[in-house]
Amino acid sequence: MGEWHLPLPRAGRIVHRFGWRAVQLFDSIPTIVKRWAVLTILLYALALLLLTGPVVLIAFGNWGINESHIGLHDVLQFYLNWGYWLWLAIMVAGQALLLLLPINIAERRLPARRPLKTPVIVSAFFLANLCFAGIFSILCAIFTDKAFGYFDLFAIFNAGTNQNGQSNGDNSGWGTLFTMILTLLIFWLIWTVVFWRFAKSDDPGALLKRLTRWLLRGSILELLVAVPSHVIVRRRDDCCAPTGTFWGIATGISVMLLCFGPGVFFLFVERCKRLQPKSPDSQPAQKSGS
Repeated sequence: MGEWHLPLPRAGRIVHRFGWRAVQLFDSIPTIVKRWAVLTILLYALALLLLTGPVVLIAFGNWGINESHIGLHDVLQFYLNWGYWLWLAIMVAGQALLLLLPINIAERRLPARRPLKTPVIVSAFFLANLCFAGIFSILCAIFTDKAFGYFDLFAIFNAGTNQNGQSNGDNSGWGTLFTMILTLLIFWLIWTVVFWRFAKSDDPGALLKRLTRWLLRGSILELLVAVPSHVIVRRRDDCCAPTGTFWGIATGISVMLLCFGPGVFFLFVERCKRLQPKSPDSQPAQKSGS
């Protein structure tokens, strides 16, 4: 059987045309990847914005003993709080930093181990928040509003110095804030060391899967602690404890949604690669002969 061949000039034009188109598409891959990364970050921020209102209404709705319930007007005021936007900025920045490693993998540029520091540090930070929020939720469920006082190193060190049986510690709340920040930093350091040991042995793809898997499991476990704790404190006449348990719920939901960012991003990238025509150089060479 004879073989059919294109005339050489025509075949050369076709190869040159598709080859040049493949070069253009290859050059545009970094731009497409970065656009999908930005879209993933925007979707994450939008999800947090849309979930804030329903979560606040459910957490502080008219089902607890305490009569100070939150309505729609209070939720709208919640969006005007600078602390809320600071929290949102931290979560969105964390999502953006976690996507740096997938972007490098998709663009096939990952020199040495230096880019792995960013996802390790960011993942350790969020896992430290999950550990702290889970522990504090348990303390609020056990010790009610006194959990804030027990979680104050200044009050603990100064306890018993007053003849009236009252603590000489500062009641402004700075001691509790200092203790919370110190505890968070300790957890952050511990998880950074743990994840960095994984970074030395895992390849970038395996490390990213391990980090997101730990964050997802940690967020689920933290929610399993924070949600029952919030139900307990809401069924009592507690004043400040529901705030601590609600912070645990917000942290768990935020980190859980954050874990889906790299996965969604890779789905976008794989979809783009499937839609791209393959270069003639990537096709297997045809065998000549019979």
